[in-house]
Amino acid sequence: MPQTVVFFGTPQFALPSLQRLIDDDRFTVLGVVTQPDKRRGRGSQLSPSPIKALALAQGLPVWQPPRIKRADQTLEQLAALKADVFVVVAYGQILSTQILAMPRLGCINGHGSLLPAYRGAAPIQWCLYHGVSETGVTTMLMDEGMDTGAMLLKAAVPVGPMETAGEVRSP
Repeated sequence: MPQTVVFFGTPQFALPSLQRLIDDDRFTVLGVVTQPDKRRGRGSQLSPSPIKALALAQGLPVWQPPRIKRADQTLEQLAALKADVFVVVAYGQILSTQILAMPRLGCINGHGSLLPAYRGAAPIQWCLYHGVSETGVTTMLMDEGMDTGAMLLKAAVPVGPMETAGEVRSP
């Protein structure tokens, strides 16, 4: 029986993770939580996040609360799903203890650096700022700290001296 997943993510960086979960028969993605649509471009058109666009294309439910910790209706709906796991990749908000406790197996975070280095926001940009020659992705169990949970897997990628954040994000 497939494990049930709720995915939390927003930018392009999170797309491969969500697509992999959708494509893998071992998982059933129950829905997606992402940041609210933002105005972008010359005409200041309201645009969905890359994650929302993929979720809608797949027919998945989408939640976009401005502040997840204070979104009582969304929190009730997420709890009612009784998901096995929440997967979080570059979502952009800190999850409360209440949210972390919802899924049966806990919450897993995909972080854009080789932890413990560059915890927190913008890890790829900080790696480039500090001129590292290698970075990567770390998956970990989430706890109440900022990128402090038990690490599960790491995958390293080299960083060239002239690479941009966009190039590092999409090796």
